[in-house]
Amino acid sequence: MKFDVLSVFPEFFQVLDLSLVGKAHARGVIDVHVHNLRDWTHDVHRTVDDAPFGGGAGMVMKPDVWAEAIDAVTNRSDDLANGGDGVTNGRAGVTNGSPFVLAIPTPSGLPLRQAMCEHLAQTAKRIVIACGRYEGIDARVASYYRDQPDVNVVEYSLGDYVLNGGEVAAVALIEAVSRLLPGMVGNPTSLVEESHGTAGLLEYPVYTRPVDFRGWAVPSVLTSGDHGAVARWRQDQALERTARRRPDMLRRLNPRNLDKKDLATLASLGYFVARAAEGEAANQLTQVLFRQARLDEAAALSALAARTFPDAAPAYISAKDIRAHIERQLQPENFSHLLADPRRNVVMVAQLCDRAGVPTADIVGYTWVIVPEGDEAAGVEGGAPLDFVTADGVRRDGPLMYLERAYLDRSWRGTGMFAQLMNATLAQLRQLLGQRSPVPPAPYLWLGTNMENKRAQRAYRRYGFERSGERTFYVGEQINNDLTMCLRLDMAQ
Repeated sequence: MKFDVLSVFPEFFQVLDLSLVGKAHARGVIDVHVHNLRDWTHDVHRTVDDAPFGGGAGMVMKPDVWAEAIDAVTNRSDDLANGGDGVTNGRAGVTNGSPFVLAIPTPSGLPLRQAMCEHLAQTAKRIVIACGRYEGIDARVASYYRDQPDVNVVEYSLGDYVLNGGEVAAVALIEAVSRLLPGMVGNPTSLVEESHGTAGLLEYPVYTRPVDFRGWAVPSVLTSGDHGAVARWRQDQALERTARRRPDMLRRLNPRNLDKKDLATLASLGYFVARAAEGEAANQLTQVLFRQARLDEAAALSALAARTFPDAAPAYISAKDIRAHIERQLQPENFSHLLADPRRNVVMVAQLCDRAGVPTADIVGYTWVIVPEGDEAAGVEGGAPLDFVTADGVRRDGPLMYLERAYLDRSWRGTGMFAQLMNATLAQLRQLLGQRSPVPPAPYLWLGTNMENKRAQRAYRRYGFERSGERTFYVGEQINNDLTMCLRLDMAQ
């Protein structure tokens, strides 16, 4: 691949003689030529800029100087120089040159991404880089060459900031593209695992000797000799680093390329894939926020409860009794009442975000925990068991909180969202109880789930809930038998 660089500071590019780029040039993998733009000026001052039309600060680089320079380095001006009209094949300026890419660094260009570099490395044979200065290059230069059939114009930016000129961006493009060429990098595997590579993730953290550096030890998994564990750790680290630093990259991942362990790691980071309907492709990764419900969300919670409660009801509960329960217990005014007292009712929701990570109005899950206070906390009243002992014989010492509801929309069940919603709920409970004096040492959370609802029981057991007893209550006019389960809230976490 050949690079031609046009700049008013050609000496800047001595840096290209160093490192792998310089070695690649010496071996003939790439061919780099740097040209002084002023060589194509025709006045004593070697002028390359002029005042902008329409007024304003700064100077603009002249289009005629740039066009003459670009035509010269690409052999497009031979016919003009020999007295011709510069017309070949019916297009002005197309003469003896070959197709090339005209790359123009500019803060208003497309972000330079790995995919763009890979495309250039695979398709381009020659790249001409026009390093602008001042207020930039006259816009007609890009427009003119974009209109030529043998030129591909790429205006690109390194990031959301402004440099004094395009030289730094030119070096970045040369290095980013050339390192993808065959023979440039010694170990091609490194191009796959690195940040922005084909995996679409940021690279995992890397370590070398010594094992202990100023009290910071290398993660033990890397010295374990277990290659499978090392690979899993690196993948998890890449997923986590990308989620924290570049969530936009994470949202572009194809879920079909992720395995179950990847999805479990992403769930712990707040990213989920909705269960696709039968015959449909997997949906995209969706970011979910877990937070306390707001008072103005009573209607949304009521709607969610109405569509999810029937799924938890056993088969022997009639549709009439289900409707009666919804009408009596799950109306917006019921939720308004409980949301008005956040010290006694902790309500956490799972809220979807859009492709840009901005929260939407969609709430797809919620929990409601009743937190007793005063005499109720001691179990004197309120219906809580007075002598509550766990399966391992440990007597509770603190408030016995009640998980009244925990619901998810159907498409999000089995995605790992339940565990993360519960994590957020328990974290909020710890924060609330931690504000009490004295802080209760061993609070417990209990719940009731229908005897026939094995799916829910398995989910609660996976989370650490243990069977503690049974209870009976009414849904409409129908008696409902529940299994009660409990979980000790570790206040040390």
